[in-house]
Amino acid sequence: FLSSGTPGVGKTTLGKELASRAGMTYINVGDMAKEGELYEGFDEEYDCPILDEDRVIDELEDKMSEGGVIVDYHGCDFFPERWFHIVFVLRTENSFLYDRLESRGYKGKKLQDNIQCEIFQTLYEEAVLSYREEIVHQLPSNTPEDLERNLDQIVQWIEQWMKDNN
Repeated sequence: FLSSGTPGVGKTTLGKELASRAGMTYINVGDMAKEGELYEGFDEEYDCPILDEDRVIDELEDKMSEGGVIVDYHGCDFFPERWFHIVFVLRTENSFLYDRLESRGYKGKKLQDNIQCEIFQTLYEEAVLSYREEIVHQLPSNTPEDLERNLDQIVQWIEQWMKDNN
């Protein structure tokens, strides 16, 4: 499945913990791109590399066909629809998000644009436009309690999906 949302909402924390609880494979697309240098340039304005989406898809294709994979990335509109049975978009209140991004060294335009991205639900909208609406779910991700609740909910969903599909 896919874990999406603005940087700083808790995708990595959720994904890694879920992978260990559910015995799934966790893939952080940002880390994978860094390791394999899957870039097609550099964005001076945001001070970050530009992802080569085609190479990312090629890199993931075999792993995805095996199933049992949690994919973690902020964007989602370039992944094939067939890859995901469910998409979770994590949402964080701006006060929490601002502090998390600032502690990562985000500032200026990059910080403001990511906060706006969350305010305008940009990544939720992208997910709803990219996948069947009924498989896209928003989860609050502000506190450790939210994380626990989300993990419990997703583990239950996985168990139910396994029953229904095996």
